[in-house]
Amino acid sequence: RCNVCERRCIIPDGSRGMCGARYNHGGELYVLTYGNISSISNNPMAKKPFFNFHPDKYALTIGSWGCNFTCPWCQNYEISKSKARSCHYLPPEEYVRRAKTFSHGTSFSFNEPLVTLFEYSIDVMPLAKDNGLFNTYVTNGYMTQEALSMLVDNGLDAVNIDVKGCKGGIDRWIGADVDVVWRNAKMFKEMGVHVEITTLVIPTVNDDEACLRYIARRIMRELGPETPWHVTRYFAMYKALDYGLPVETSLETVERAYRIGKSEGLYYVYVGNVWPSHPWENTYCPCCGKMVISRVGFSVEVLIDKPFCPECGARLHIVM
Repeated sequence: RCNVCERRCIIPDGSRGMCGARYNHGGELYVLTYGNISSISNNPMAKKPFFNFHPDKYALTIGSWGCNFTCPWCQNYEISKSKARSCHYLPPEEYVRRAKTFSHGTSFSFNEPLVTLFEYSIDVMPLAKDNGLFNTYVTNGYMTQEALSMLVDNGLDAVNIDVKGCKGGIDRWIGADVDVVWRNAKMFKEMGVHVEITTLVIPTVNDDEACLRYIARRIMRELGPETPWHVTRYFAMYKALDYGLPVETSLETVERAYRIGKSEGLYYVYVGNVWPSHPWENTYCPCCGKMVISRVGFSVEVLIDKPFCPECGARLHIVM
């Protein structure tokens, strides 16, 4: 049995689990994606997106192969819907050396890093911390509590969790229980990890007011009003059109989601996937409205040198 994600797959001899990353050979599980890098890029934190965590820094970002969700609109389907077929091995020490040379931190992302790079990240993160780097995950949040604790214990600093929708509506699309994602987001927060939430707003899937308001209220209640919520535009990818989903999400829809989040009391709500820029991608003081971080695309200008508003003196919930 694999105990990394909440599926806890029982894997027969000679087979892989649902994500394709672990193989049972003679009663032992082997990780086929350990350090097997499909993608690597030195990305600005705004691209992750992390807007309130080292907002003007970069993270050397890697991905592997496979995923444990079944989303038909996947934006990274070339790697998330493919099982590891070849090996492009990057030793943990070399990854950290490159991150220290070119960047400010590490990021495990692109496909689902939990199921494909979990063991690798456990080895990488302490090395990164020893070299003055921060560690981040961009994830669907479907890890077991044991795996979550191991990530935190080994140096995870920040996590962006994709809350894909509301229970009863999203479960059939992703093949998973979204309440597990909420449980883990709350657990990360309680353990001192910086948490940001992203919802890819998809018409007919999760764009109704009741669902968006439910997500905003749950962030407010369980994670706190200082927790950033990114509401981003969807564009049809992978098999989305085959399932009868729309071509894209309108700007008006994500603007409505923004207003819902703000009306529920969230301090930091951001729209995403709007080009070249949108005023609601900037960061404003939740007390007086003063702009403290300006964003145009992935170009970021931090207008403060400490996490306090220069206008009214209010504390800002930004890790700098």
